[in-house]
Amino acid sequence: MGLTKTEHFTEKQNAIATMAKALGHPARIAILEYLLKVDTCICGDIVNELPLAQPTISQHLKELKSAGLIKGSVEGTSICYCIDEKGLEKLQSYFATISLKLNKKNNKCC
Repeated sequence: MGLTKTEHFTEKQNAIATMAKALGHPARIAILEYLLKVDTCICGDIVNELPLAQPTISQHLKELKSAGLIKGSVEGTSICYCIDEKGLEKLQSYFATISLKLNKKNNKCC
């Protein structure tokens, strides 16, 4: 979707779309799963965990952070990343709303 077209949608729709796009790569899913498992980590730890080069992992981390799914803090010469709970709560709320609406329907569609 072009940048000029996003203005036609709500802020919430754009935020969910950005998060969904960030989740559209298996390496990013693996990074999220790793962060959930270890709770906090340093970028080097992720490099040791995944079969990807450090610059590639850094790019994936940047995408996840830009989407609001993870957050990072500088500690000395390292950056520690963790799950951004607020971002995941937005996704959880969005999909819970969809699920609730689907459960209320009588499945009369298609």
